[in-house]
Amino acid sequence: MSQEPAARQPLEPAAADAVRAYAARIRADADRLASALEDIAANGLPAVEECTPWEELREAHLARLAAQRPAVA
Repeated sequence: MSQEPAARQPLEPAAADAVRAYAARIRADADRLASALEDIAANGLPAVEECTPWEELREAHLARLAAQRPAVA
């Protein structure tokens, strides 16, 4: 008994645009990470004095997330 692959369901144009936009954001993030890793491979790790402590990065990210979230009354 052979099984045929299921036919794909086309997306609505707005949904397809949203998926493409998401893919573009993910691709841009991957490109930034790859660039940073290539820089480290070519030049070594930056000096500790030039780095931002992870606690500051975490707090900044949490503040961005809180700003995106609707206020609760």
